[in-house]
Amino acid sequence: MGKLRIIPLGGIGEIGKNMTAFEYGDDIVVVDCGSVFPRQDMLGIDLVIPDVTYLTNNRERLRAYLITHGHEDHIGALPYVFPNAPAPIYGTKLTCALIRGKLTEHNISSVQYNVIKPLDTVSIGAFTVQFIKVSHSIAGAVAMAITCPAGTVIMTGDFKIDYTPIDGEVTDLNTLAAWGTRGVLALLADSTNIERAGYTMSERKIGETFHSLFKDATGRIIIAMFASNLHRIQQVVDNCIEFGRKICFVGRSMVNVTRLAMEIGELKIPQDVYIEIGDLDCYDDNEIVVLTTGSQGEPMSGLTRMANSEHRKLQIREGDTVIISASPIPGNELMVSHIIDLLYKCGATVIYNRIADVHVSGHACQEELKLVHTLVKPKYFIPVHGEYRMLHRHAQMAMELGMPEDNVIILELGQALELSDDEASITGPIPTGSVMVDGLGVGDVGNVVLRDRKHLSQDGLIIVVVGVSRETGKLTSGPELISRGFVYVRENEELISGARNVALSVLARYDRIEQSDWTSIKNGIKDEMHTYLFNLIKRNPMILPIIMET
Repeated sequence: MGKLRIIPLGGIGEIGKNMTAFEYGDDIVVVDCGSVFPRQDMLGIDLVIPDVTYLTNNRERLRAYLITHGHEDHIGALPYVFPNAPAPIYGTKLTCALIRGKLTEHNISSVQYNVIKPLDTVSIGAFTVQFIKVSHSIAGAVAMAITCPAGTVIMTGDFKIDYTPIDGEVTDLNTLAAWGTRGVLALLADSTNIERAGYTMSERKIGETFHSLFKDATGRIIIAMFASNLHRIQQVVDNCIEFGRKICFVGRSMVNVTRLAMEIGELKIPQDVYIEIGDLDCYDDNEIVVLTTGSQGEPMSGLTRMANSEHRKLQIREGDTVIISASPIPGNELMVSHIIDLLYKCGATVIYNRIADVHVSGHACQEELKLVHTLVKPKYFIPVHGEYRMLHRHAQMAMELGMPEDNVIILELGQALELSDDEASITGPIPTGSVMVDGLGVGDVGNVVLRDRKHLSQDGLIIVVVGVSRETGKLTSGPELISRGFVYVRENEELISGARNVALSVLARYDRIEQSDWTSIKNGIKDEMHTYLFNLIKRNPMILPIIMET
């Protein structure tokens, strides 16, 4: 009997970018294909996706993408990965609809979608996969039981145990327990909320908070949340119906996702409740609810543009009640705080997670994770979907529940885990990492470019332009200094004059300036001007000498 190889390509030691390959014999299936927002030091980068060199090198063995749910950190990389490593896509109705919209937007066609339902079982090469219903902050989330001759692996995906979910479909603990009775080789479980004790609050609690806020609000209600949280959006719609308000969607992703969800029946909004943004002036303030993007303080989101009076149709004003129905993603705290300050300055009443129950997590806390471990009873445990401290804490919890230390394995990107019923070994290295997406460019921006962008953003730029005669090799013009982001030239003429003299002193060393000398001249200008400026004002701008023949 062969061994099952588990290869994490993302989602290990990080939040987001979730992607895991399962390999047995000549067959590979991939669970999820996610992206992550760039860190603050990734200047100008739009998106970060996993390095899938291993998949592209083995594309002929790739059999399927199995998608747990439709959040960006699980589907966001597909437009960039799929063209180079195509395979059929399996997911629930909403998940496939979101992926289809995303791939169509990138002009990617000829995709084989396989819409599945919970408890469906499919055979893919050497693998048999059963999809298991779980609760999360988006409809259509599933866990998976992935079986091959080496054994069965349970992949939870993102989940929580909500006993009163909005759609009435609870996490299928019975099926998880049934797999535990049959025997599970390994469990890969979500670690996002491992640091939180107890249980995750039910989504219905948010509906109760909304009801109270709707009852008290006398002006417009503006709610910022993730567009994918359709159950929460449905609760907002239900409150609109009860309190006689109209709902309007603002923000590209909010409009697109809700329209798609209405088309496939995942979101139910009566026709007389839904209005377009252009119709807002036809109603009194106490009849309006606006649902928008911007819960993370994104600069170009609907809420931020409203708060900055940059939105063409809507501005925040006194009397508005603004509800931010989300928690800041790690790294976004400052942006969220800034937008809250702006909203208060506009005269709005602001409700956010620190002062009211307007957000609940979609991830399981400690007691829910313990329940799943106890039901599944895996031989091996691999914590996933979390930063290293989360993986470490989740591993500790598994051992506290009685799992042998040797059977708890914390993987790192670049490693592959080979599993059989009687052995587990780590192999590698596998090419992994992060690929940065900037506009239409994928992977063409690396650490050197980012370093230059950071340098420019911090210290600015000086361009030194020199004209040289093609015939005589003598200086014909310049050196002219152009400052961008360094100093204002008119107010620092003495400094600029000194820098110009430094450049002249370098040029004066050459009786005749030939093209073969240009590199050494440029390096000399950069080095000596750096020294001059740093000694004088302790700044280190980027210096770009340009020599032109005239």
